[in-house]
Amino acid sequence: MAKRDYYEVLGVERAASEADLKKAYRRLAMKYHPDRNPDDEAAEKSFKEAKEAYEILADPQKRSAYDQFGHAGVDPSGGMGGAGPGAAGFGDIFGDIFGDIFGGGARRGGAGRGADLQYTLELSLEEAVHGSESRIRIPSQVRCDTCSGSGARPGTSPTACATCKGQGQVRMQQGFFSIQQACPDCRGRGTVIQSPCSDCSGSGTVQKTKTLQVKVPAGVDDGDQIRLGGEGQGSATSGSGDLYVQIRIRQHPIFSRDSDNLYCEMPVSIAMATLGGEIEIPTLSGRAQLKVPSESQSERVFRLKSKGVRNVRSGAVGDLFCKIKIETPVNLTRKQRELLREFDDKVKAGGERHSPRESSWSDRLKSFFTTS
Repeated sequence: MAKRDYYEVLGVERAASEADLKKAYRRLAMKYHPDRNPDDEAAEKSFKEAKEAYEILADPQKRSAYDQFGHAGVDPSGGMGGAGPGAAGFGDIFGDIFGDIFGGGARRGGAGRGADLQYTLELSLEEAVHGSESRIRIPSQVRCDTCSGSGARPGTSPTACATCKGQGQVRMQQGFFSIQQACPDCRGRGTVIQSPCSDCSGSGTVQKTKTLQVKVPAGVDDGDQIRLGGEGQGSATSGSGDLYVQIRIRQHPIFSRDSDNLYCEMPVSIAMATLGGEIEIPTLSGRAQLKVPSESQSERVFRLKSKGVRNVRSGAVGDLFCKIKIETPVNLTRKQRELLREFDDKVKAGGERHSPRESSWSDRLKSFFTTS
């Protein structure tokens, strides 16, 4: 059975703010929570559905992927690079929402993997089409080597938290609700640090700048993302998050791109357009000859097959579309002007034989003024 749209599940518009999402999820969670609906499978299903929708839409990275690709964009088995529903863990999302209701709000800081990061990489059109390698520098939190991520000064160790007895979780009773959430004193670690490490101040992580080599596959387009697993924010006690490199392609002086096709405009002289001939046009792989038929009109578009971009996924190659622009001569000499007037007079004498569009335009004008 196909999944329902996440926005539909929460009952919000696609432009809903973070506050709107939280409000909608809180309302559904209160309505369908298993503690309020014991042995009600339908309510439990609705609760899980709302929770999954909120987890995706409350995360900007996942929401962007969902908006662009739908459920496939956030399916961990779909190859889109995003974390799937439930990646944050039930305790995290539950503690965040219901902690606000009951005055808590502490999450299990440091207990999960590090956060995902995003980096915008600017490329030229040539680099995107042919592929390239780039070195980028990323500021990131990494595990402290001095304390090996424990947060405690070397020679000492963290001690069990007295509040949660080392469990990292505390249970709160509020009416019919029994809420388990991260311990507010140890923030879900289960331990407290009496003598913090001098290098990381007890956090277990330090900030460093690392240099990464990013291999950009040929054919990437503006807005595509490259996922580098484990290169995101570090964690003191668990694995690192991922780094998402977002591609931005700079404007090209000659070509514009639409999907796998390229577009350009080429100026041609009146003589070339009238008599025909060949012009040399640039491509991203070199040069090509374009045959301009005689009596070609301005704005005519020519297609050069397979001179576009090779699709990064399918391998199919797009086309190059070249539009000709007939140029009006400038800086003419007196003699050239006389010759041009003489030519124009002779062309006008031929009427529609030489200017079919002008003749047709004149007929339409006469019809317009006659009927108006």
